[in-house]
This record gives sequence, C-alpha cells and structure tokens, in this order.
Amino acid sequence: MPNFHYIALDQNGQETAGVIEAPNEGEAIGQLRRNQLYPTQVVEDGKGDSAAIRRRARTSSAKGKTKAMGKTAASAKVSGKVLMIFTRQLATLIDSGLPLLRGLTVLGRQEPNKIMKGAINTLADSVQTGSTFSESLSQFPRIFNKLYINMVKAGELGGVLELVLNRLAEYQEKAQKLKNKIVAAMVYPLIVMIIAVGIMVFLMTVIVPKFEKIFEDMLGSRDKLPELTKWVIGFSRWMQDNLLLLAAMGVAVFIGWQVLKSSKGGRRFIDQMKLKLPLFGDVQRKSAISRFTRTLGTLVTSGVPILQALNITRETAGNIIISDAIDKVHDAVKEGESMVAPLEASKVFPPMVISMVDVGEETGQLPEMLLKVADVYEDEVDNAVSALTSMLEPLMIVVLAVVVGVIVLALFMPLIQIIQGINNQ
Repeated sequence: MPNFHYIALDQNGQETAGVIEAPNEGEAIGQLRRNQLYPTQVVEDGKGDSAAIRRRARTSSAKGKTKAMGKTAASAKVSGKVLMIFTRQLATLIDSGLPLLRGLTVLGRQEPNKIMKGAINTLADSVQTGSTFSESLSQFPRIFNKLYINMVKAGELGGVLELVLNRLAEYQEKAQKLKNKIVAAMVYPLIVMIIAVGIMVFLMTVIVPKFEKIFEDMLGSRDKLPELTKWVIGFSRWMQDNLLLLAAMGVAVFIGWQVLKSSKGGRRFIDQMKLKLPLFGDVQRKSAISRFTRTLGTLVTSGVPILQALNITRETAGNIIISDAIDKVHDAVKEGESMVAPLEASKVFPPMVISMVDVGEETGQLPEMLLKVADVYEDEVDNAVSALTSMLEPLMIVVLAVVVGVIVLALFMPLIQIIQGINNQ
C-alpha cells in the first residue's frame, strides 16, 4: 500500500504535514477528513512534489503558527460589529457573482481584525479542500453561533446562499442597532451616577475636612455651626473613618453580583427583575420580544425547520424567562399543537404578539408575521429609549446638582455667618 505525503489544516487553522498510508489518493483525503484535518496538498511518495512536502513537514508547525497568528483557535471570539461587516461584505461579493472561495480570499486579504483574518483564511482553505461552508464555519463556534451556521446550511441545501447571507447581514445589522440603543439607555444613568458618587467622595474626603479646620480656627466651637454644616461635617468624618470598609463593601457587592449571575437560580432572578424594572423593564421586554420574533422569523424564512429554529431561538434569547417560554412553545409544536397557548400561558408576550402569531399560523404566513412583529417592536424600543433618555437627562442633572449644591451650601453658610460677625464688629 503506497504512502502519501500531505499538508493539511487542523481545526484551529494550524498547518500540519505528515505521511499517511492509503490505497489511493481519494482514500488518503478521506482518512484525513475523518481525522478532522483539511488537506491542501496530497502527493504519493516518489511522485510530484513529495520531496518538497517532506521538507515542508519540518517547518509546517512554525509556518502554521505564523499564518494563524495564534488567534484563530476554536475559542477565539470577535465583536458583533466585526462579524456583521464580514457577513455584509461576503453577501455583497457573492450577490455580485463572485464564487464563495474567491470572496473569502478577497475578504481575508483586507480584513484588519487579526482574529477574523485568521478565521477567514482558515475558512477559505477548508472550502478549497472540499468542505461545505457550513462545515467550515463550525470550526469557530464562538465566532459563528448556531443561528449563523444553520442559516448558511439551509442556504446551501436550497441553493440560495447569497439570499441567506443577505438575510443574515440584515438580521445582524438590526440586532446591532437595537443593542446599541439599549446600551445607550442603560449606560447614560450609570455614568452620571458614577460621576456623582466620585464628586461626593472627593468633596467629603478632601474639601470638607479643610473647611472644618478653617471653621474651628475662626469660630472656636462646632456648636456655633449651622445644623446642615454639622450634618455634612459628621458625614465627612464617618466617610473618612470607614473609607476602607466602604471600598470592601463595594468589592463584596460586585463579587456577589457576579456569583449571582453565574448561578442558574440567580440568573433567573436577575432576568425576571429586568422585565419588571420600572422604566427600564418595558424596554427590556420589548427588546426581548423583538429579538425572539426577528430570530425565529429569519430562521424559518431561510428554510430552517421550525423545531430546530425554536431550539436556536431559545439559545439566543438572552433572557431565561423568555427561553423558558420558547421551550414550552417548542414542546407544543412538537406535539402538533399551536404556538398560541404556550405563548399566552407564559404571560410574557403581549396580546398583539399572540394575535399576530395566531393569524400567521392560520394563514400559513407565520415567518412574515413574526418579522412584522419584530419591526413594530424595534420601533417601539427606539421610541421608548428616546423617551427614557429625554426623561433621565434632566433628572440625573437635578440629582447631581442637589448633591453638590447641599455640600456647597453647607460650607458657605458658616462663611456668611463669619462675614456678618466681622461686619457687626
């Protein structure tokens, strides 16, 4: 049985070379693929470039590391924005008539992100050796999630890969836009609160003690100070005496929050509170509904079976309460029942969503109805975020002004008292 020298890529995109025994070249390639290797060159011993491949084997490990730059491992991850840009560019290239392999090669050359560049080059090599695009994507589960891979697989089976990639790009763009709006609404009050706390700590631990010494020197007794000033000075002393304790409490709260998030029960509690929060809860609920309907509608429209689409939607819901509701919907559909009853029983989805799903099932236009619901709720999230931001901006400014104003007033009242005493004398 002849020996075949090969050069191949492993699952992490690293180049490897070696020798394999097989009856023919086709069987050699098959053995390599079964071993999760993607051959780029296979030559029988003594023929063609077998000598060159043997020399290449001695340096392939180093070259493979250089090519992948150590960052295209299965654990590598990129931001949603980087993935969104890649999907849109690939969809545009394929839609323009460029073959998939050529499109990946072009994008690999121009990609500025090193992790994504290594992943794209590995995808191109994998496709070149005969693997399907969806099989190649599964090498990077932290970059391309199940939704992405299953939509591409459905596109390949239906011969409409360019259409599916366009849908994926649109889905990612809308999801990224929605995420940015939610983050903007949540981050603004948090930043103002941190600034307010920072200013208060600085005034209480640095400025107030200096004024306290001035008052003691000029008035001689603390009893002569106004009540507001006494309270501020007392609070300042308490903060100075317990600064380490306060810092330790802050660290303990942060660690406790992380532990709570990591536990299943804690995560459920947090997700439930997110939906019930005043002001923010409505935004969270609407964004979760929009994500659910957009994901499910996009998957079903792209040809993914409904049960598989529900499983993927459950994993990408981002909220355990919503995931549980989707799980019950999955069980009902599996039994041949309607989606309406479990959606209604969850008490998470509003009547309009349930009615639209009901109409979609009756008319056979469920994907279209789901996408319409997603559009409606994305607009509602946009309006809710705008209203929330407009309301929070003046509110947070007033809170900050009151905190600083009280401290400043407490410090200036004794100075006015001292000036009046000097004038009377």
